[in-house]
Amino acid sequence: MRILSAIALAVVAAQGAFAQERWSLERCIDHAIENNISVKRQQNTIEQGEISLNTAKMNLLPSVNASANQSWNFGRALTANNTYDNRNTASTSFDLSAQLTLFSGMQRYNTIGARKLDLEAAKADLGRVKENIGINVTSAYLQVLYADEMLRVANNQLELSRMLLMQREKMKENGKASESDVAEARSSVSQDELSVVQSSNDYKLALLELSQLLELASPEGFAIEEPDTTAQLLSIATVDEVYADALRSKAIIKGDEIRIEGAEKQVSIARGGHSPSLSLGAGLGTNYYSTAGFDNGSFIDQLDNNRSKYVRLSLNIPVFNRFATRNEVRTARCQVTAMQLQLDEDKKSLYKEVQQAYYNAIAAQSKYGTSLSAEESAHTSFVLTDKKFANGKATQTEYNQRRTEWLKAIANRIQAKYEYIFRAKILEYYRGA
Repeated sequence: MRILSAIALAVVAAQGAFAQERWSLERCIDHAIENNISVKRQQNTIEQGEISLNTAKMNLLPSVNASANQSWNFGRALTANNTYDNRNTASTSFDLSAQLTLFSGMQRYNTIGARKLDLEAAKADLGRVKENIGINVTSAYLQVLYADEMLRVANNQLELSRMLLMQREKMKENGKASESDVAEARSSVSQDELSVVQSSNDYKLALLELSQLLELASPEGFAIEEPDTTAQLLSIATVDEVYADALRSKAIIKGDEIRIEGAEKQVSIARGGHSPSLSLGAGLGTNYYSTAGFDNGSFIDQLDNNRSKYVRLSLNIPVFNRFATRNEVRTARCQVTAMQLQLDEDKKSLYKEVQQAYYNAIAAQSKYGTSLSAEESAHTSFVLTDKKFANGKATQTEYNQRRTEWLKAIANRIQAKYEYIFRAKILEYYRGA
């Protein structure tokens, strides 16, 4: 039993007041999701995607840069008379420039679209992680309920055996039962005590597994609610109906479809490399220059007098880049094909899962209906044998045999009930319920 996700709504029903605080299935799933490392890792991936999207959007803005330079020159240098002389000079310059890309083959806008799709895909992946956590937690939750119910059955049977032992001992005192009858009854008590110990251990292990899924330090003090898990035979949707709903709701399909769109955006980005790019630039600069031994203007005056401005429009036309752009386009197209193949594969896998879930649900439904009839028959047989045994018309062996058959029928019914709940509701999970 390993599938079981959106069964949350199916299993949770009544919330009663208990001396000990008990966890509902919804609370268990929420707590597991909140503390799961895979969820946190995927949330971190989403945050990275948001940053990447913001970076792509900011690339639409102009870039602005400022610079300042100071230099000193010593020794021989060329003079205004075209001769060389020893002199020391110093220069200071300041520049402020801005550049804005006006057109680049729509690459920047397509990059924004691609980053948005990447972010949506990451969110779909988060949904898939949460789905898996819901499946695992719900399965473990049901296992605890199953183990708890089996423990109650074991305790009830132990009480029944103890009552029978007391009855045999009184009958022996009255000479109506032999020592072997008492010994056999005492053996039944011992066997039932062993069953209680085993069932109790199964319950504790099931509770431990659930607490570990919830990332709890210890199962001590941890208990779950006892919702209404009455199983009713319901009509089951067809395979095609379930599959059609699954295609619309499952995170894995959504993620694949989004990634195909993202891959197609990458093709558009690569194609943009064939287009010319047009950019606008502007700048403002000034400088100060001084030569040792000469009368230089003041620093402020030179900065004011030496100011320069420019506006530049640049057109870059790709002519030949060793087929790099062409190969980038071809690679992007291959990625689209790969994503489409992945989607086809996941659809086929999903259809197989839905088929298996459907036939498992049909089988579980039939098994549960049969187990109800079998338990009723076994109980009737045991009651009749119990009356005969009380009147001395049935042997201890016959009594034990009928009781064993009844116990087995109860165990089969409990197992069939939880399996049917699981199988029937898993179809609702595939339908997005």
